[in-house]
Amino acid sequence: MDPHLLRTYVTVARLASFSEAARELGYTQSAVSQHIAALEQDLGAPLLTRRPVLPTAAGDRLLEHAGPLLLRLDAARADVVRMAAVPEQGLTLAATPTALHPHVLAALPGAGVTLRVLARDSVPAAVATGAADLGLVDGPAAPSDPLRLPDVAPLTAHGVGEDTLAVLLPAAHPLARRPGLRLGDLADARWLDAPDAGLPLGLVRAAAGGGAFRPALRYDGTDVRVLTALAAAGHGLTLLPRAVADGVPGAVAVPLTEPRIVHRTELLYAGAPRGAAAVLVERLTGRD
Repeated sequence: MDPHLLRTYVTVARLASFSEAARELGYTQSAVSQHIAALEQDLGAPLLTRRPVLPTAAGDRLLEHAGPLLLRLDAARADVVRMAAVPEQGLTLAATPTALHPHVLAALPGAGVTLRVLARDSVPAAVATGAADLGLVDGPAAPSDPLRLPDVAPLTAHGVGEDTLAVLLPAAHPLARRPGLRLGDLADARWLDAPDAGLPLGLVRAAAGGGAFRPALRYDGTDVRVLTALAAAGHGLTLLPRAVADGVPGAVAVPLTEPRIVHRTELLYAGAPRGAAAVLVERLTGRD
């Protein structure tokens, strides 16, 4: 399967338009049509209806495979280029908002750093494709257990911190005076769904072993301050590392006592870090 044809197909399916895909890819509309026809001939199945432009059942199945396949190709290219490239003086670090602990920020070089705050699932891809030199991801895990990360490429992961998890509630909430809370008892509470700023509700639900955990409000941003302000204002509960949840005006952080999980942060890199990236890896992991 020709990856160029596959990229064209993914673009047409995403934009639902041959002409828009041609404009984005820099091809003629005729070339895009030829790419799709060639891919359909190769696979022996129609992939798109033309009016409207929508994936067929076979096209939907191909889209499920296309993302990981193209990402792997981009990661392979970045890995080879990285080996041959001269190390740059600067450093690009991709991180989730709640992975930026004070000790991580203190370890950053004094100059030449570009910090990119990304959605949780975007960080491994950024490292794999060379868009970032290093990545920081976080999530709930059993003490000392590694995080479950998407298999986007061969990446090295090192734990760089574990923190207590806490439920953030408004100060006037009936449970705010509790010394600790069990996650399973909160399955039917009002929750905030903030997958890119806090811990996604899917991870919270999995940690609790199931339950409703229905969102009362969804926040599609990466600013943790907005998330904590929403919790303090009573729009819903959220689960955060204790270092982030403590000290929020108008809110109380109650430690999670069950299940026995922690907030874990891991450092990601591909290949052997060099230059400023190698320095930061050594500072955060103690590796020589």
